[in-house]
Amino acid sequence: MTSVIAALAIDAHDVHRVADFWAAALGWAVVEEDEGVVSIAPTGGGLGIDVVPVPEAKTVKNRLHLDLRADGSTQAAEVERLLGLGATRADVGQGPDVSWVVLADPEGNEFCVLSRSVQDVAAETGSRG
Repeated sequence: MTSVIAALAIDAHDVHRVADFWAAALGWAVVEEDEGVVSIAPTGGGLGIDVVPVPEAKTVKNRLHLDLRADGSTQAAEVERLLGLGATRADVGQGPDVSWVVLADPEGNEFCVLSRSVQDVAAETGSRG
């Protein structure tokens, strides 16, 4: 027997603001809202994200973060798009020579935009097979 991930959870003070950001960032939609929790997922189904309300006093750093790949654009274009949606640049001590860009969502939850796009990875994987 094994477990299956049902959803990822992101803590938020303003669940709608954070859910709207991630839905726009990922091209997903709100699929459910119940007891203050807003769930977003891809329109075709699959693993989703639950945005969960937390008390105002919670300020500890999250120990899990998302890594994103640009899909149909470059890393630079995707970073600019996400900044336009409300993300901010984040310094987690990554230094100037890393290939990823660290951003934070509107409530400071950090995530990375990786250097290789979805298409770059697919091309590399396809060339090996």
